[in-house]
Amino acid sequence: MADTGIEKLFSARKALQLSLEKSKVLGLALEKAGPRLHEINLRLPTLEAAVRPIRADKDALVAVGGHINRAVGPAAAVLKVFDAVHGLEKSLLSDPRNDLPGYLSVMKRLEEALRFLGDNCGLAIQWLEDIVEYLEDNRVADEKYLLSLKNSLMGLRELQNGEGRVRLDGGLLDASLDKLESEFRRLLTEHTEPLPMSSPSALGEQACIAPSPLPVTVIQKLQAILGRLIVNNRLEECISIYVDVRGSNVRASLQALNLDYLEISTSEFSDVQSIEGYIAQWGRHLEFAVKHLFEAEFKLCNDVFERIGLDVWMGCFAKIAAQAGMLAFLQFGKTVTESKKDPIKLLKLLDIFASLNKLRLDFNRLFGGAACEEIQNLTKDLIRGVIDGAAEIFYELLVQVELQRQIPPPPDGSVPKLVSFVSEYCNKLLGDDYKPILTQVLVIHRSWKHEKFQERLLINEVVNVIKAIEGNIEAWIKAYEDTTLSLFFAMNNHWYLYKQLKGTKLGNLLGDSWLREHEQYKDYYSTIFFRDSWGKLPNHLSREGLIMFSGGRATARDLVKRRLKAFNEAFDEMYTKQAYWIISENDLREKTCHLIVQSIVPIYRSYMQNYGPLVEQDANSSKYAKYSMQDFERMLTSLFQPKPDRYGSFKGRPPGGKFNNSTMDLRRTASAVM
Repeated sequence: MADTGIEKLFSARKALQLSLEKSKVLGLALEKAGPRLHEINLRLPTLEAAVRPIRADKDALVAVGGHINRAVGPAAAVLKVFDAVHGLEKSLLSDPRNDLPGYLSVMKRLEEALRFLGDNCGLAIQWLEDIVEYLEDNRVADEKYLLSLKNSLMGLRELQNGEGRVRLDGGLLDASLDKLESEFRRLLTEHTEPLPMSSPSALGEQACIAPSPLPVTVIQKLQAILGRLIVNNRLEECISIYVDVRGSNVRASLQALNLDYLEISTSEFSDVQSIEGYIAQWGRHLEFAVKHLFEAEFKLCNDVFERIGLDVWMGCFAKIAAQAGMLAFLQFGKTVTESKKDPIKLLKLLDIFASLNKLRLDFNRLFGGAACEEIQNLTKDLIRGVIDGAAEIFYELLVQVELQRQIPPPPDGSVPKLVSFVSEYCNKLLGDDYKPILTQVLVIHRSWKHEKFQERLLINEVVNVIKAIEGNIEAWIKAYEDTTLSLFFAMNNHWYLYKQLKGTKLGNLLGDSWLREHEQYKDYYSTIFFRDSWGKLPNHLSREGLIMFSGGRATARDLVKRRLKAFNEAFDEMYTKQAYWIISENDLREKTCHLIVQSIVPIYRSYMQNYGPLVEQDANSSKYAKYSMQDFERMLTSLFQPKPDRYGSFKGRPPGGKFNNSTMDLRRTASAVM
C-alpha cells in the first residue's frame, strides 16, 4: 500500500512538471502573439476601408470599371510618350557637329513629342479628375485615398499651367537649343577670318581681294540650324551671335589699317592742317571698308538669312555695319566739318565730298534700308556740313584776301605768303582734280537755296581773288618807306605772278595780255631798282682828275684812296642792306645777280689795274683794295638767296597754318568772317 501511494505521488509530480512546462511554452507563445495582435488591430481600419466599397451600390460598382478604363487610357498614352522623350536624351546631349542632320531630326521628334504632351496632358488630367469625382460622389473609394488623388492631380494641373514644357522634358529641349546655338557660333567662327592686308598704304592704288564667302555647305548648315532655332523663338539669339562674330571679323580686318585717328575729337586738333594726312587715308580706308568688307557682309547676310525675310537680314547687316566702324568713319568726317575754318579746309572738304560721291551708289544700295537709319542720318549730316562749309570758305576767300591788305609787306622784299599761297591755291581749285568737285558742290549748295549755278560764277570768283592779290601788291609797294626795297618788292612779285601762272589753268584764264603786263612791270621795276641802287656804285670809281696824273703822283694817290674808300663804303652799305633780301625765283635771282656783277666787277677790275699800284705800296693798302675780284663775284652771286623753308606752299607750310607777309593768316580773325 505504501509503495502504491509513493508511485502515485511520483506520477502526480511528473504530471505537474509537464503541466508547468506546457504553461511556460504557452506563456512564451502568448508573449510573441501580442505584437502581431497589435499589428492586426492597427491594420483593421485599413482593411475595413478596403472592403468598404463592397458595401457600395451595386450599379456604381459595376460602372466604375468603365470610368477607370477611360481615364487610364489617355494617361497611359501620355506616359508612353513621356518615356519616349527621355529616350531621346542620349542623342540630344551629344555634340551636334558629329551628325547635324541626325541631331536636327531627333530634335524635331522631341518638339513633336512635347507638342503631343502639351496637347494631351490636360486631357489626361481632366479624365483622372472626372474618375476621382465619380468615386467621391458614389462613395466607392476611401476618403483618405481620394484626398491623396486630389492632391496629386492638383500638382499636375499647376505644372501644366506653369512651365509645363520644361517640366515635361526636364529642360532637354532648352539644353538642345543651347547646343545648336553653340554649333551656330562654332560654324561661323571657324570659317571666318580677318582679311589679310600686306600693304595698307596701297589701298587706293590696286584692287583689294574681297574676303571669300562662307562655303555653301556651311551656309546650308547655318540655315538648317536657324530653322530649328526660329521655331523655338531663338531668332534674336542667332542674330546676336551672327553680329558678334562677323562684326568682330570686320573690326579685326580694319585693325591692320591703324584707324586710331577716327577717334580724334574736335578739341584734339587746332585746324585741318594738323590732320590733313589722316583725311587722305580716310578716303582710301572708307572705300576699302565699303567696297570690300561691308559689301561682303551685305551679301553674306542675304545668303544666310534670305529665307527669313528682308527686314531680318537687313537689320542684321545694319548692326554689323554700325558696330564694326561705319559710324566711326562718318563721325570723323563730321569732326572735320566742325573744325576751324581755313583755306586748306576747303580742299580737304572737297576730298571728303569726292570720297563720298564716289561711293554714293554703294551707300544707297548697302545702307538704303530702314534698318540703316542711323547711318543714313549721319551721312546726310556729313554731306550737308561738307557742302555748306566748302561753299562758305570759297565765297569768303575774296574778303579774306582783301583784309590782308592792311598788314605790312615783308621786310625782306620777298613774295608774301599770301601771294604764293593764293596763286597755288587758285590753280588747284581750277585744276582737273578739284574744279569738277567744287562745281558740283556749288551747284548743290545753290540748289538748296533754289538758285541756279553757272560755271562762270566759279571762274569770276577766282579771277576776282587774283585781282585782289594784285591790289594787295600795289598797296604793299606804296607801304615801303625805302624806295629801293619797294622797287625790289615790285620786281619780285610781278615776276612771280608771271612765272608761276604762265602755262597754268589760271594763267590761261587770265590771258596772255595779263601775263605780258606783269612781265613788263617786272622789267620796268628791275631797271629802276638797278639804276637807283647798284647802278650808282661805278660812279664812285670815276677817272676824272687821274688822266696823266695831272696833279702829281701824290695827289693822284690821295684821290684814288678817297674814291676807293667811298666805293667800299657804298658797296658795304648796299650789300649789308640787301644781303637779307630775297628773290624766290631762280631765274630772276640769277639774272639780277649777273647784272650786278657785270655792272661792277669789270669796271672795278679795270680801275684797279690802272690805279691799284698807287695804293698797293701803302701800309694801309687793304683798307682801299678791300675786295678781290673773286670776293666780289662770290658775294654778289650769293645775294637774294631764299632761307630754308621760307616759302609756303601746299607741300611746305608753317605748322600753325597761318599766312601773313612773313606768314599770312587766311583764317577767321576779329575783323573777318572766315
